Amino acid sequence: MMREEAHRFGRGSHLVGVAGVPTGTRGETGVIVLNAGLVHRIGPFRLHVELTRQLNEAGYPTLRFDLSTLGDSAATGGGMTRTQQVCADVDDAMKLLQERAGCERFVLVGLCSGAQNAHIVAATDPRVSGAVFLDGYAYRTLGYKLRHYLPRMIDPGRWARLLRRGAGGRGSEANAAPEPVFAVAPAPRDEVIADFTGMVSRGMKLYLVYTGGISTHFNHARQFRECFGNVMSHPSVTTRYVGETDHTYILTGDRARLLDGIGGWLTRNFPLATAGRHA
Repeated sequence: MMREEAHRFGRGSHLVGVAGVPTGTRGETGVIVLNAGLVHRIGPFRLHVELTRQLNEAGYPTLRFDLSTLGDSAATGGGMTRTQQVCADVDDAMKLLQERAGCERFVLVGLCSGAQNAHIVAATDPRVSGAVFLDGYAYRTLGYKLRHYLPRMIDPGRWARLLRRGAGGRGSEANAAPEPVFAVAPAPRDEVIADFTGMVSRGMKLYLVYTGGISTHFNHARQFRECFGNVMSHPSVTTRYVGETDHTYILTGDRARLLDGIGGWLTRNFPLATAGRHA
């Protein structure tokens, strides 16, 4: 059994979220889900609702909430930078889940810019024991460019279309399809690698899932190691590339597979009997 509780919380009572608290659960690892971009706390296509409820059924306390100025949450007017605001908001979220379910350790989940925000907190807060990064930081490596451009260079149909377009007097720029939006702002790759290295060194468990929906930046499972180096081979890091899946998990089947993957990873790394203890 579980119950969902709507809360207004935080140091300025400015944050709004929904906690899922399984009956009788105390002292377990809590799961906190951050906004995906500007999307309300329900997540794209109710992804965050489905995820938290499935984890609640498995026995994990959860909180899906809106960061300051997003969804139903207000601003505090404290003059903080956005990074400081995110860290303070997640700190408030951890305190709420500790109060409601006795959680002392936490797993953060974020999609796109939510993964970036989760990364920032996970890199600095020792209470974070695990993180799920969905379409997080990505870099166009040499391998990416070879996989992206070579097939186009040797495609005779593509050359034929270009020749016909040129003969028709139409510029390629006018007819080029706009690139899909991938909103995660780049951070220095060396900095991100150092963050990942620090995370696993202190015992964190990481689950990185990247989709074909960000094919403008990431296009193969090998790119995890191309982007982030040897740390991706660490036993504490699990990676998965699903090239057929959309960035926002629009299809029901894709969402179900993602939720099952996160649930299985969580169960293996944070079993309920020991979930409150840092690995």
